[in-house]
Amino acid sequence: MKRVITYGTFDLLHYGHIELLKRAKALGDYLVVALSTDEFNWDSKQKKAYFSYEKRKQLLEAIRYVDLVIPEKAWDQKVNDIKLYQIDTFVMGDDWKGKFDFLRDETDAEVIYLPRTPEISTTKIKKDLNMK
Repeated sequence: MKRVITYGTFDLLHYGHIELLKRAKALGDYLVVALSTDEFNWDSKQKKAYFSYEKRKQLLEAIRYVDLVIPEKAWDQKVNDIKLYQIDTFVMGDDWKGKFDFLRDETDAEVIYLPRTPEISTTKIKKDLNMK
């Protein structure tokens, strides 16, 4: 069984998120999503999600491409997660290109950066909503 992992906040879930999850799942048999906790978002990213961690987790668990949702509590947990969940492929959006290449050496996992859906993002949604 080929296992894939991706990370994110997945706030204001939209079709770009779904497309990313669909493409990530297509790279393997089992998709783990590490979902940023509210504390991690605030303490490390200075971001406040619209939906709570629990609500965002419920939404992700309802998506057929997602097999398991785990909490992301720290930037440096990726190596441990890859080993713990026996991950073969680490996937992130291409706006992170190059940032996680070190995982290839530290875990033997394949690292893939998928193109984002260009016309949609949570940032764009928030900006558009503020304009109304």
